[in-house]
Amino acid sequence: MAIFGDMGFSVAEGPHIETDFYNFGALNMPPEHPARQEHDTFYFHPKPDGSRMVLRTHTSPVQIRTMEKAAPPIRIIAPGRTFRSDSDQTHTPMFHQVEGLVIDETTHLGHLKGTLEAFAKAFFEVDAVKMRFRPSHFPFTEPSMEVDIGCSWEGGELKIGVGDSWLEILGSGMVHPNVIRAGGLDPERYQGFAFGMGIDRIAMLKYGIPDLRAFFEADLRWLRHYGFSSLAIPTLAEGLSL
Repeated sequence: MAIFGDMGFSVAEGPHIETDFYNFGALNMPPEHPARQEHDTFYFHPKPDGSRMVLRTHTSPVQIRTMEKAAPPIRIIAPGRTFRSDSDQTHTPMFHQVEGLVIDETTHLGHLKGTLEAFAKAFFEVDAVKMRFRPSHFPFTEPSMEVDIGCSWEGGELKIGVGDSWLEILGSGMVHPNVIRAGGLDPERYQGFAFGMGIDRIAMLKYGIPDLRAFFEADLRWLRHYGFSSLAIPTLAEGLSL
């Protein structure tokens, strides 16, 4: 949060329980969109009118709520818990995500790239970073890009920012006009960019944590290791000594 705060971002929050409109419809996801499927989303029982609330599947609804309340220029990050019906080594039913949103009259793709490059250098504590922006598809951005960071393995240790290998760190893009319109703004006048990343997963990458579930096992001995730069951090599965 401090990194984005230094860039002039403020923090915005939203409810964990969301309506269909904020979680899906306003983010350009029509009724037939696969993200709405039962096996991906935690739905509540239907209301008498047939509508259903959901545990938010991302922090993106905060984009809409912010645009409804605040006049541009908008420059926010939205950290928080999100929920999806998934559980394995790299997924948990509850995880943490941070969303970024910038809306203004003159915001462009170069601003997005500059923001993400500055974040990557500060977060991974490197002076230079090699980044790759790959075309992708997200319903709420157009164009959409997945962002990779250059890396290499040296002596069994992961080096971030250099090398010929790549690791994906986040998704991003220019905010879709339909999303700007759903937030109550004129897409003919305003444009902006958005990005999102899993906080737990990017911490796994920085600190070499192999199993996402270790964050939620509440072992204070393991948690005291968090923040160290060593990539040889133990997990409960591998054993831990005092």
